[in-house]
Amino acid sequence: MGKASSAKERVLVVEDEADLSSSLAYALRANGYEAQVADCGQVAMQALEAFQPDLVLLDIMLPDMSGLEICRKVRTSPSARQPAVVILSARVQEIDRVVGFEVGADDYVVKPFSVRELMLRIEARLRMRKAVSEAAVAAAPAMTDKASGAFTLRNLRVDEAAHRVFVDDSEVHVSALEMRVLVYLFKSPGRMRTRRELLTDVWGYHPEVTSRTVDTHIKRLRDKLGTAADLLQTVRGVGFRLADPNEPRGPSDEGEAAVSTMGRTTKAASDGNHV
Repeated sequence: MGKASSAKERVLVVEDEADLSSSLAYALRANGYEAQVADCGQVAMQALEAFQPDLVLLDIMLPDMSGLEICRKVRTSPSARQPAVVILSARVQEIDRVVGFEVGADDYVVKPFSVRELMLRIEARLRMRKAVSEAAVAAAPAMTDKASGAFTLRNLRVDEAAHRVFVDDSEVHVSALEMRVLVYLFKSPGRMRTRRELLTDVWGYHPEVTSRTVDTHIKRLRDKLGTAADLLQTVRGVGFRLADPNEPRGPSDEGEAAVSTMGRTTKAASDGNHV
């Protein structure tokens, strides 16, 4: 069934298997999308500029470069209008999915897949992208410096537009997914977010992503934040939150105490084991 909207949304198919890319392009057009195909990384990078897609179907194994590298470049681009990215891959291990989400993918679909299911996933991704865009325009997030577009809390500063994070005025390099986690928590400082909320709103709710994956990403992010790590708080057994800007520094409640305890435990464990 075609889409009812008169303005066609654009989908870029980055896939070097000609039969598969042709089938996907046909299905996309039949469902009311404008579709373009790129059979290698170089052509894909050019199409991203010229075609300006709303969503990218991205194969990982391309003849000239990794699809992960393309995704990373998309997410580190200064452009405010970034497409949703759905990775298509035959790799089925959890670590492959985690890496895909870390570089900024919105969804990860394992080959072989149902074209009908893929169309539904595309529709969901685009619907979420539109909702997020409208919400960002409608509401100015708390603690935002409107002149610079940066979030600030104590010694932590996040510049979402430039994809840069600073702690004590020194830059900390974070992944696209880590940036999304920070921005999400900055929009409601002091409010606890459950693991399910993070999976739904940051990851886009992927059943294959477990709460342990969320914990792993939070731990890595906290390690990177150094002296600002205490601002990223764990509410034991429930979820996470960014410190309330009005509360005094230091563990003053169970949630913050859990951060301190968990931080020491995971640090000790990481000395001998890496997730």
